[in-house]
Amino acid sequence: MNCIILCLLAGSWAVSGPVTAANAKTKPNIILFLADDLGYGDIGCYGGSAATPRVDRLAREGVRFTSFYANGPECSPTRTALLTGRYQQRVGGLECAIGTGNVGRYDDAIRLCAQHDLGLPVSEVSLARQLKDAGYATALAGKWHLGYEDKFAPNAHGFDHALYGLGGGMDYFHHVEDPPTYLPVLRLDGAPIRRHGYFTDLIAEDAVRWLRQTGKRPFFLYVPFTAPHAPYQGPDDDSPQPLPEGSSRWKQGTADPRVYAAMIERMDHAIGRILDTVDELGVAANTLVIFASDNGGTASARQGGLRGHKGTTFEGGIRVPCVVRWPGVLPENLTTGQVMLTMDLTASLVRAAGATAPTDRPFDGLDVLQRLQDRQGPVARTVFWRGRRGEQTWRAVRDGAMKYVSRQNAKVQEEYLFDIEKDMGETNDLLAGRPEEAARLKRLLAKWEEDVRPRR
Repeated sequence: MNCIILCLLAGSWAVSGPVTAANAKTKPNIILFLADDLGYGDIGCYGGSAATPRVDRLAREGVRFTSFYANGPECSPTRTALLTGRYQQRVGGLECAIGTGNVGRYDDAIRLCAQHDLGLPVSEVSLARQLKDAGYATALAGKWHLGYEDKFAPNAHGFDHALYGLGGGMDYFHHVEDPPTYLPVLRLDGAPIRRHGYFTDLIAEDAVRWLRQTGKRPFFLYVPFTAPHAPYQGPDDDSPQPLPEGSSRWKQGTADPRVYAAMIERMDHAIGRILDTVDELGVAANTLVIFASDNGGTASARQGGLRGHKGTTFEGGIRVPCVVRWPGVLPENLTTGQVMLTMDLTASLVRAAGATAPTDRPFDGLDVLQRLQDRQGPVARTVFWRGRRGEQTWRAVRDGAMKYVSRQNAKVQEEYLFDIEKDMGETNDLLAGRPEEAARLKRLLAKWEEDVRPRR
């Protein structure tokens, strides 16, 4: 990493103080906020124009990552990696978002859907299960998107309580999926439920209610918002009926900028309601809080100069905001360029909670929070991506500063090579001038693809 990042690390750590014995020995409460389709530059502390004072405050009081990557360029893949701590490719069928109404969108997913197996199987020991086994009360309030069938429900994966939307998106007020089916997809502990209200607000209300009922046990609260995923509806956009079939609000990448900002700002407000409750309960000092996004933004997002968008393995499709606050344990007001993937959060949280990881499914992620806690500098990473939809496959590998990207389908084979540390916007393709470097990265990618072949 460059000298500026190293100096930032050294300077911030010097004033943050040592880890206290109490914090080192006490199981922390954990709150994990996950935005949906949030662009790298959409929030204030990453240069965005939307008013996000609560997330910005988390960044001031904790660590802001500038090279944090989603495991996948779409929803379901990253959520799979988050709950398993492993590359989502190992599970099978989940390296593309599950389609509306439980549709497989590439060959392996189509096969599993036909077998009623498209989702995260309970044989994969989830983060929630590991924390529950370690004595945590566990809850989910928000978006699931890891299988429509009952056997894939959150409660089967270790969540004591779960209010959630089944799929990728839904009308924010009527909680039905895209027309023409208008499938009702709001669930409470696996059962269909009708509850009118703006979904972002319902998430906050449910989370606050659950927090007030947890008692003295340490808790894990997973809050995956649907904002700012389509349909594009702000908190004041209610109507007597669900959005009509022809409404442009259903279409990703076509948001009115004012509505898009309102969705983000309401999400920030919901985060504030939850954090205020933690303060009122007197447990903020022992609560580890994380905010991130499941993938990069659509064409509606502010990408902060990044190339591409959701669905691609260019930086705009996978580089996302992430801030982490852990009072007395992690440094305050630190910005780091440490390369990090979503699944690194899993390894970090399991260790922090004193939980036990499954021995037959070792984590692919790195415990980055331990490194920050121990005041260690950035470590070089080699990280991989593959996303499939239909006949198209996006791949990428980043090794140190160098990144190789490819897009392949029946008609197109595109390849790119970038120096990401010098060219975060991926404007200068180095492929023609450095073919040997590209070949080296392609060999790493091929070896990884062989290693992560699915079990089912």
